[in-house]
Amino acid sequence: MATALPLETQTLYAELLEHLMGVRAQRSIGGLTGSFAEKTIKGKKYLYWQASQPGGKTRQFYLGRRVPALERVVRRLEKQQAAIAPDLERVHRLAAQLRAGGANVADASSARVVRALAESGLFDAGAVLVGTHAFAVLGNVLAVRWVSGSLRTQDVDVAGARDADIDVAVPDVEADVPSVLEGLEMGFLPVAPLDPKHPSTSFKIRGQALRVDLLCPKRGEADDPIFIRRFGAAAQPLAYLDYLLAEPERAVLIDGGAALVNVPGPARFAFHKLLVATLRPAAFQAKAEKDVVQAAQVLEVLVEARPGDLRPAWDSLRGAGRNWDRAARRGLALLGRRHPAVHERLASMLRSS
Repeated sequence: MATALPLETQTLYAELLEHLMGVRAQRSIGGLTGSFAEKTIKGKKYLYWQASQPGGKTRQFYLGRRVPALERVVRRLEKQQAAIAPDLERVHRLAAQLRAGGANVADASSARVVRALAESGLFDAGAVLVGTHAFAVLGNVLAVRWVSGSLRTQDVDVAGARDADIDVAVPDVEADVPSVLEGLEMGFLPVAPLDPKHPSTSFKIRGQALRVDLLCPKRGEADDPIFIRRFGAAAQPLAYLDYLLAEPERAVLIDGGAALVNVPGPARFAFHKLLVATLRPAAFQAKAEKDVVQAAQVLEVLVEARPGDLRPAWDSLRGAGRNWDRAARRGLALLGRRHPAVHERLASMLRSS
């Protein structure tokens, strides 16, 4: 169902991922898009950093009165900015080569949103890109190109653990998602929840399909939105999401440029898609079918190229409790009805390992 990417494209993706991680690690004020500005107020000179924000807006940050010590800092940061410029240019060049080489790419509008979220530090704060955009990214991770129809979406789904569940090793980074979307000036508005007492967990452009949904793991039976401090917004609890978020990995979303994101591990992504498909009500069977198609494509690749990923992910799912085990078996049975060849190979591998 998927076709292998050329070896050259696989190599370019690995190079882009490594390069982006390096750029992110060295990022400082010298790596931000912007410049220094000087203002004279009552005869005295003051320095500001004028930075570009998502959407093209600029914001000035006060640095201090112009004195020799501050001027030395400015010169050092200007050198850093000049040094990082070739790195950013290289990102665009590699992204262009990957598009030409057949890599899975995002549509321009969705990618613009994801890049803005990445620049805000959202993925550094532990957020994970899920849904169809994560599926596209995983194709590049697994060095395959997916069937084009399974990539159609304009929903940007971002998930994160509840604040109380965050590991102490995760950096204390916060990103203001509503402000980032507003700064893009694309027309994003909060989607009114069914219960007016609840905060919105989704943002949408009026008259367009583009939508951003914030998600978090569900605890118990309550479906009430949960405020995530690191997101600066509320998220909608979903069943089985903690399984999906357990072992994310760094990856790259590609369009005209590239964004460093977190995505679920491929095996967990596939098994979670099967779980979600079994929960879809009758009115959403088209989405359920898409879930199963994506799961089948990922599983087919993993059985062939990375079989060692499957058993740990499967055992983790079944070992989470009796209800999880039943749900896992229902998902596997659904795969068997829709894609029997993939199911047969997967079941045989799980029995023998």
